[in-house]
Amino acid sequence: MPAAATSPWYKHLWPWIIIGILACSVTLTLSMVTIAVNHPIDLVNDNYYEAGKGINRSLDRERLAQTLQLRAKIHLDSVTGEVDLHLSGNSQPKTLELNLMSPTQPEKDRKITLAHSDTEQGRYIGQLSDKVEGRRFVELLGIEGDKTWRLFEEEPVSHDKDLLLGDEPLQGAEDLKK
Repeated sequence: MPAAATSPWYKHLWPWIIIGILACSVTLTLSMVTIAVNHPIDLVNDNYYEAGKGINRSLDRERLAQTLQLRAKIHLDSVTGEVDLHLSGNSQPKTLELNLMSPTQPEKDRKITLAHSDTEQGRYIGQLSDKVEGRRFVELLGIEGDKTWRLFEEEPVSHDKDLLLGDEPLQGAEDLKK
């Protein structure tokens, strides 16, 4: 009885399925490497020493705000885009800087300069160019004498709710007595 002739490997289905899976894996891996190389993410700071020094400077500014007993109430008007801020405490500078920073998307950061109101003590007014919604790091900067103070908190921002700064304990300075 003659031996049965077997067909060549390329005429069978299973080798092509295995080759297809391997080819897809290689293609997707090369695509991901290309995307990662061409679009790096800037969330990691390479200079940790400078960042650490910056944290200490930041704590000094926040301690100054705590010493001055500063509190801020911020209202964002959804219709006009007006930012209305009421500052209480022992500092009343001519202008304030309000930064609304997105934790992960720098293009969504907003910087608003607030001018002191001539009619009402402790009131500052500024203009927001577009609507800001979602979780943000809210930073308020002002100058007292020759030193800069800072109120900084992470808050959910929306145009129908007031933001309160200075109402939470200072993070990283638990040893500081009030």
